[in-house]
Amino acid sequence: MRILTQFGFYGLLLMHMIFAIDKDCKTAATDGKRIFFGPEFLDGLSDEELDIVMMHEILHIVLKHIFRGKNLENERFNVACDIVINSNIMLERGVTRPIILKKHGFLMHIAPDGKEGHIYTAEEVYEMLPPDVQKKDGKKFLGGDLSGEEIDYAQSGDGCECGAVNVFYDGHERWITVDEKVSNEYTDFLRDAWKSRITNAALTVEILNANRLFGGGGMMANRLLKELRKSKINWREILNNFIHEEVNDYSFSPPDRRFDETGFFLPDFNAKEEKIKNIWFVVDTSGSISDAAIAAAYSEIVSAIEQFGGHLEGLLSFTEGYVTDPILFSSVADIMAIKPIGGGGNDFSDIFRYMNTNMSDNYPSYIVIITDGYDAFPDEKEANGIPVLWLINNEDAEPPWGKTTRIDVP
Repeated sequence: MRILTQFGFYGLLLMHMIFAIDKDCKTAATDGKRIFFGPEFLDGLSDEELDIVMMHEILHIVLKHIFRGKNLENERFNVACDIVINSNIMLERGVTRPIILKKHGFLMHIAPDGKEGHIYTAEEVYEMLPPDVQKKDGKKFLGGDLSGEEIDYAQSGDGCECGAVNVFYDGHERWITVDEKVSNEYTDFLRDAWKSRITNAALTVEILNANRLFGGGGMMANRLLKELRKSKINWREILNNFIHEEVNDYSFSPPDRRFDETGFFLPDFNAKEEKIKNIWFVVDTSGSISDAAIAAAYSEIVSAIEQFGGHLEGLLSFTEGYVTDPILFSSVADIMAIKPIGGGGNDFSDIFRYMNTNMSDNYPSYIVIITDGYDAFPDEKEANGIPVLWLINNEDAEPPWGKTTRIDVP
């Protein structure tokens, strides 16, 4: 509950985990399905330290560490992963001093070149580490000796209680670490499940932040979304993630009954039966748009309707110097009956001006703009916090804000 409210991206992902006590686990570990705790280790953690350990374990999944390193020297790769993870946690929590678990030691965060680990991948840090590196206690981060200030801090009342400047390690022995090119039914399923969960969590946090419903979007969530936008993934997958969050909503009403006897609520995963009615598609039909491009836009909308079955009920407008009134659709037949209107100039500001003037009593929940992108883009504030997905039908135009992906024109 603490992590969900303070670091929402991590909290949403941790709700997919099973938590287990394991006397054979010295500290904490994950296998991609569970997070294991050694009972003595767990008893010795403060609330804040427990949150840090849980964030550490879920990040091993987010960054796919549990699936990588098959062909790398195990101990060296394990150390590299922890350097990257711990530096990301420091960045996420906005701290510059090394994080310390009082009974266990420092969390390594500096790469051997003296720079923060979060700027590298685990493989990049791996290549910097000496081949014979071992996990062991000592007065050294692998990038160099600790400063006198850090040693004083470690040995002060606010630092370690472990009697030395020790280094904390979690357990990586339960990682799957198969070669990504090797097909395995279980690991393929687990990879695909986490890909969807991670994307959904990042998009959910962004949507909630855009509507000022949630605090702390998260550095990691923002970074993953930037990578997602660059990757040109199938746009219907992006839309599917959004609709998934709308149709199957984390809600506090009713709360999760597993926690009935505790002093707090957790949201439960509740299925909604109603359709999604406010996805507003706007197709650019200005003079620069070819008939083939308009046909491709229609094809994409039809595919979305078919993909989402009975859940998608949207609105369709055209923009070409002015924005046409939205027409409701819920089937392929509805779309095919709507004739495109256009041929003039265009300014994307018209879309948001129309929305704020004519739709203020029922704003769209999401806007999908299908265009060549060769028009003037408004300031993001004109979207009034509504998430926008730009479907660009060429490789050149790059909207300055919102989500962006590409569609092909035959």
